[in-house]
Amino acid sequence: MTWLVKFVCPSTAAIISAATFLLLVALRLDGAMGVEPATPPFVIGFERFGRHGDIANVQAGRLLVSELNCTACHSSDLAWFAPKTGPRLESVGLVLQPEWIERFLAAPQHSKPGTTMPDVLGRLEPTERDAVTESLVAYLTSLKTPLSEVKASGAVPVPHEFWNRGDAVAGRELYHQVGCVACHTPDPEYATRVESDSAIDKLIDSLDADELEELGLGAAARRVESIPHNDLPGKYTAQGLTMFLLDPAGFRSGGRMPSLKLLPTEAAHIAAYLLEIPASQSHASIRPDDKLVALGRQWFATLKCNQCHATGDKFATQDFLALDQLDPARDQGCLASSPDSTVGFNLDETQVAAIREALHASSTKMDDIDRMQHVLLQMNCYACHERDGLGGLGRERKAFFETVASVDLGDEGRLPPSLTGVGGKLKSAWFKKVLLGDKADIRPHMRIRMPKFHSQVAEAIPKHAALIDDPPTDRLAESKSERPDLVDAGRELMDVGCVQCHAFRGFALPGVVGVDLAGVTNRVHEDWFREFILNPGELKSRTRMPTFFPDGKSQLPTLLGGDSGEQITAIWSYLRNLERQPLPQKIVEARSQNYELKPTERPIILRTFMPDVGTHAIAVGFPSGTHIAFDAQRMLLAAAWHGRFIDAQGTWFIRSAPPAPPLAEKVRAIQTAPLFLADGDDSPVVASNVDDYRFGGYVLSDRGVPTFLYSFKEIQIEDTVTPLGLELRRRLLVRSPTNTKLWLVASEGVTVDPFSSMASRSDDGMTVTVTAEDCGPGHVIDGAGKRLWVLPFAARQSTSIEVQYKW
Repeated sequence: MTWLVKFVCPSTAAIISAATFLLLVALRLDGAMGVEPATPPFVIGFERFGRHGDIANVQAGRLLVSELNCTACHSSDLAWFAPKTGPRLESVGLVLQPEWIERFLAAPQHSKPGTTMPDVLGRLEPTERDAVTESLVAYLTSLKTPLSEVKASGAVPVPHEFWNRGDAVAGRELYHQVGCVACHTPDPEYATRVESDSAIDKLIDSLDADELEELGLGAAARRVESIPHNDLPGKYTAQGLTMFLLDPAGFRSGGRMPSLKLLPTEAAHIAAYLLEIPASQSHASIRPDDKLVALGRQWFATLKCNQCHATGDKFATQDFLALDQLDPARDQGCLASSPDSTVGFNLDETQVAAIREALHASSTKMDDIDRMQHVLLQMNCYACHERDGLGGLGRERKAFFETVASVDLGDEGRLPPSLTGVGGKLKSAWFKKVLLGDKADIRPHMRIRMPKFHSQVAEAIPKHAALIDDPPTDRLAESKSERPDLVDAGRELMDVGCVQCHAFRGFALPGVVGVDLAGVTNRVHEDWFREFILNPGELKSRTRMPTFFPDGKSQLPTLLGGDSGEQITAIWSYLRNLERQPLPQKIVEARSQNYELKPTERPIILRTFMPDVGTHAIAVGFPSGTHIAFDAQRMLLAAAWHGRFIDAQGTWFIRSAPPAPPLAEKVRAIQTAPLFLADGDDSPVVASNVDDYRFGGYVLSDRGVPTFLYSFKEIQIEDTVTPLGLELRRRLLVRSPTNTKLWLVASEGVTVDPFSSMASRSDDGMTVTVTAEDCGPGHVIDGAGKRLWVLPFAARQSTSIEVQYKW
């Protein structure tokens, strides 16, 4: 136990944190104390498919070689062995918490179970390991290259220090809707609204384990593991995690985390949810010791950390045996069973066996099918997409994939499409745009976002798909595409059925949700299109697309002689020239209708979906020309505007979103933070408390003005908003069964300036005045990523408060 004495009594120059000390003690006593052994590295494609024999063992081994960065040291000319590389570390001092770096370096596989980072300090004696860890932490925390500046545009505002403005409630919604849960663990308490209509899913529910295996449904029924988050609050700063979510490739150039095309504020919201800490929290500024930093830099080079990580400093790389020179049969190096191996990956027997098999077959050439599968495994495309029976959404995740406004389009309308035969369907140029996130989103009804991948992936997948799936040669002659009779016939055919489900150049019939057919001839191959029109169910399992040519026969014998081939050519010809052609006649007629709501004598109330308000918006139009939108999910007076009210066509007829934007050039955000905060020792409890609210509907006055009814915990609120010229007057009647102290959030903004005890002005020009008998003077506090002006008041059996908004 000499090492323990030395550790407990270190020199003042080499003090390690108590947390690291306890961790190392636990590691030393693993066998004696029964501490759970370290977890082997977690590679999602291997865990889901390789460990269960769903892919060839050699393919599983190839995946591990690339994902464990084996060729960062053991070079190989084979592209499929290229390492993913480790995270870039130039700005790690701004991104990660020092205490987490210390714990992680001391024991990677214990502090982050499943990490693919090997234990590079495992062979050092405890006292030396202690000192090396301290110097490495000093070096890494000194790396503070400024993070890339996120610039605003007219369409994308970027608030100052937006990473400190995250809303955990909004982040929770985004995390479960935009695609994070395709790979990572969902919150079991998160409420979903849909059920799968898949016959396979229903069959699986009715079978036992033996029956599932007998029918070959074992893989489909198996629970899909999640890529672990581990200790995100202990690891990241708010700025670090927000910036990583915003641009994963900027931190991990060869990483597997794609971009979900988040706005800066969306990234901040998700970070706030994942961190579960106030968004403004960050680590204390540490001034490193220059000598310790220099020593850490030396150790970084000595331990060959630079083989995987870039820091901005120049290090010499070391030559190791090339991959094809290694003897996979020998029990040595990283695959050795002995704990004295150079670096410790903590591989289990199944992983070692797969890697050995891949090394034995390293001279065997991969065909295009293997190459395609390898990339899909690396990037975890199988988390969402199925190809040739492999992968697809796990059954426990399907419920999180919803449509906007919960419109019912079945599984086809909300789940990612199959990639089987995709090379024969999509043109390579379009497929590449989809993977690059280059203005290729054609399914606005889906909440899930197609991720954005780096250029190497966007080049590789379409190329392999085209070679495997043998796309047909598009054969429509240019002369045919210009025949006026074909184009006119194609437009006429659109009215027969296509307009019932599809938009054209952004225009659609009421109730239409399907994919816009504008640009379809640039997206898909002509021959695939022909086959799909003739027999949709053959090319797309369980599609809701009907066939208009049963048994290959046309239903319009008078058009183009009833020739189905000519009619499909006519459809293609019209769509190929859609930008220059008139819209289908039924859409032209529908557009002539006017659905603008114009309040004249009484207010007009419309329950709808509204941008920036949500799917539970209640829009109220007043004859005075000042209108409001109330969010009945979060109980917020969310927006107000002057001028024209709203167009109801989207709400009444169109099921996809956003159907009802206000008819105004500028919409004023009134409230984004909860209206009431609970009291905690004479100060407001600044926490997301949306679940404490319950909506109870609304009642109308004799003049048609609504009073919104809702509760905050056991307290009942009546909320009436009316315009006063270009101002708003809000009357709140609060009823509490007991005398309760609450805080009213009266105003919010980047800055809030109280100019009296009951009035304030925010940076956006909003003036708020509060009138109440039982309200105390206001205070400015931090909350929800902004400044809040809050006033304490006593809620009794009946408490009246009036708030005036002027801008």
